[in-house]
Amino acid sequence: MLTISGHGGRLCDGVTRRDALKIGALGMGGLTLPDLLRAEQRAGIRGSHKAVIMIYMCGAPPHQDMYDLKMNAPSGIRGPFRPIDTNVPGIQICEHMPMLARVMDKCIPLRSLYGSPNGSHDSFICYTGRSFRNQPPGGWPSMGSVVSFLQGGTNASVPPFVGLSPNTGHPPYGSPGHPGFLGIGRSAFRPSGPSRANMKLNGITLDRLGNRKQLLSSLDGFRRTHSNDASLAGLDDLNRQALDILTSSRLADALDLSKEDRAVRERYGKGDPKNFGDGAPRNLEHFLLARRLVEAGARVVTLNFGRWDFHSNNHTTARNTHLPLFDRGLATLIADLYERGLGDDVSVVAWGEFGRTPRINKTAGRDHWPQVGGGLIAGGGMRTGQVIGSTDRTGSVPQDRPVHFGEVFATLYRNLDLDPAAMKLQDLSGRPQYIVDKHPWLPEV
Repeated sequence: MLTISGHGGRLCDGVTRRDALKIGALGMGGLTLPDLLRAEQRAGIRGSHKAVIMIYMCGAPPHQDMYDLKMNAPSGIRGPFRPIDTNVPGIQICEHMPMLARVMDKCIPLRSLYGSPNGSHDSFICYTGRSFRNQPPGGWPSMGSVVSFLQGGTNASVPPFVGLSPNTGHPPYGSPGHPGFLGIGRSAFRPSGPSRANMKLNGITLDRLGNRKQLLSSLDGFRRTHSNDASLAGLDDLNRQALDILTSSRLADALDLSKEDRAVRERYGKGDPKNFGDGAPRNLEHFLLARRLVEAGARVVTLNFGRWDFHSNNHTTARNTHLPLFDRGLATLIADLYERGLGDDVSVVAWGEFGRTPRINKTAGRDHWPQVGGGLIAGGGMRTGQVIGSTDRTGSVPQDRPVHFGEVFATLYRNLDLDPAAMKLQDLSGRPQYIVDKHPWLPEV
C-alpha cells in the first residue's frame, strides 16, 4: 500500500504541507502534479483517448526465427523452427507462436526493420525512433515523454506516460524511455521500477487521504491559521487540483489486478516475474496492466520483456523460455483490446534494438545484426492483416520495402493525432526539433 511520510509542519490530519505537494512526484522521476496540470493546460488538445503500448524485447529477438523464417536457406541459416499458417491466408510465422497466428488479422509483421546505429545493446532507438548519435542538447526524448508534454493526461489522476520497467543488470534493458531535453518532469511513472521504494514512506496510508473533502478542509484550516506563511504562496488552483489527484483511487485501481475478473487474469497468465539474467522479467501480468492503464487514461505505456540476447543455444532458449510466454502475453493483449472496443484507439508495437545474424554460430546462437531486424505492430485503426517488407534469401538485408524505426514512430504519432511532419519541440538550446526525424508515416497502414 502506498504510504506517505511526515516531516515538517503538519496539517490538521497529520499530513505535512511539504509532503502533500511532493506526493505527486512518486514514481515520476521528479514530476510534480501541478507541473503536469500546467502542461495539460498548455496543450489544450485533450480530446480523444488514443494510446500506444510499446513492448521492448530487451536484447534483440531473432527476426528470422519469428516472423521471417527462411526455409529455402542453407541449414546453417534457417534453423530448426518451422512456419505455420495464420488466420490470414499467405502469412506464416513461427510454429512456437500459435496464439499470435490466430490474431494475425489484427497484426502487421514488419520484416525489413532497419535504422539501428550499431550492434550495441541500447533501448534508445526503440523508444525514440532515432540514433543516439549526434543528439541535440539534452538528448532526444522518448515517445512517452513527447506525448506527455504535448497532450498531457486524459484523466488528471493517471500519469500520461507509464513504464512497466524494473531495475535490470544492464540499465538500458530496464529503461522505460528517457525524457531527454524535455526534462525529468516528463519521465515515466514507474510502478514496477526503482520508484517502488519511494511508494513506501512511513506512517500515513492512502486510507487517511481517501476522504477528499476532509483533506481540503484540513488544508483550508491550515491556510487560515498560517495566512502569513510565505511558503503557502504557491498553493494555487493547480496545487489544489494536485491534492484532488492524490485522493483519487483511479491509478491505484488500475494497478490492482485483484480488481480484474479472474477469468481474464487466467487468460493472460502470470509468466515469470523474476528478471531473466541481466534483462527484464517475462511477466505476463504486465500485459494486462498495460491494458488496464490505457483504459484508466494513460496515453503511452512501455513494457520491458525478457532478455533475447541468445549468443548460444538460440533456438532452445527461445523455444523453452521466451517464445511461448511472449506469444501468450502479446496475443492475449491484442485480442483483449479488440474485444473491449479499443482496437482502433490503442496501437501496439513489439520489437528489439536490432536483428540477429543470419548464420548460426558454433555455439548454436545468433549474434548481433544491426543491418535488419523485425517487429510487429497491431491495432490503432491501421490496415492490419498484412506483412510489410521483406529480406533477401538469407535474411541478411532488407529487400522489398525497407522500414525505418522512424517511419513506425511517425505512424504511431499519427495514430495519436499528432502530426509528425508539423509538430516541433524546442531543445535546450532553443532550437526547434521535429518530434521524429522527417520520416513519413507508413502509407500502407
